[in-house]
Amino acid sequence: MVYRESLDPRQLAARLRRIPNRPAFLLAALGVGLFLIFGTPLLRAQSGHGDEEPTANSAVEHLMPTDLPEEGGHEEGTVHPPTLFGLLATLIEGEEVHEAAHAHQPVARFLITYQAPLFSALVAVLLCGFLISGARHMTLLPGKLQNAVEYVVEALAGFVEGILGPEGRRFIPFLGTLFLYVYLQNVFGLIPFMFTPTSVLSTTVALALVVFVYVQWVGFRSNGALGYFRHLAGDPQDAVGWAMAPLMFPLHVVGELAKPVSLSLRLFGNMMGEETLIAVFIGLGISVLAATHLPVGLPLHVPFLFLALLTTFIQALVFMLLSTIYFALVLPHHDHEGAH
Repeated sequence: MVYRESLDPRQLAARLRRIPNRPAFLLAALGVGLFLIFGTPLLRAQSGHGDEEPTANSAVEHLMPTDLPEEGGHEEGTVHPPTLFGLLATLIEGEEVHEAAHAHQPVARFLITYQAPLFSALVAVLLCGFLISGARHMTLLPGKLQNAVEYVVEALAGFVEGILGPEGRRFIPFLGTLFLYVYLQNVFGLIPFMFTPTSVLSTTVALALVVFVYVQWVGFRSNGALGYFRHLAGDPQDAVGWAMAPLMFPLHVVGELAKPVSLSLRLFGNMMGEETLIAVFIGLGISVLAATHLPVGLPLHVPFLFLALLTTFIQALVFMLLSTIYFALVLPHHDHEGAH
């Protein structure tokens, strides 16, 4: 077997030590992300919405219940095949339950309300386990798992450095983790009894806000206070530029605020549409053979699964690409002039 050349573990450790370590910021970002993911369903549940019945097709809705209505994060009228936590809630409740408001057991209510965050946490655990296992015993002659981890890391590093230049190496851990996390969440719903957390708006908003806060913090730290506000004013260089600054400043502020909105809505819309499409075709396949009373149906959704494998990757790549470009826009020119 021919092995790909691997870095000396000592050289790799030395490179990793050069990556800036900011535990305070990472902990703060993690806390904000967890609050947004878990807090949004709770606030929506307290608001009293979600009492109306979904408007999906009755046959499809019966065979594929809406596991996440307003409280759980899914928009009303969408459908999804039964999920692991939805089935657990049904077993605990003793009857089929689709909404947290209809659940009498606290555990079942919790599983329905926080289904998307629970699947997000499951994806994070699986991703961490894979990467830690691949990097635990690094050798000069790598095995298959170490080869796979190194290939993924090198590919992501080359992608980020190709846009930001050599100085973009410090953003590789964040942007690489962002891509892997979003991609695994996108593709997780294609596994039977699993769910796509990114088809819930609270998940995508949390991810987009973490990117937005990190980008603004990097811009403020890299340019200083005056340079940061000058950037928001359009980086004026002459009298005409300074005269236009009062007009350009609010436009740039609105543009910065629109970035997390576009990031979150783009990912949410594509994933929710893909998930709903697959669920509807599963229901149609079952409905075709409904007269036979068989426990299976025609696999009409199978072609869309192959299409979803492509679209999930593209959406994760677009999310990472736009995040990388946002960093390039706020960094000083000398930090990313090599990318031009």
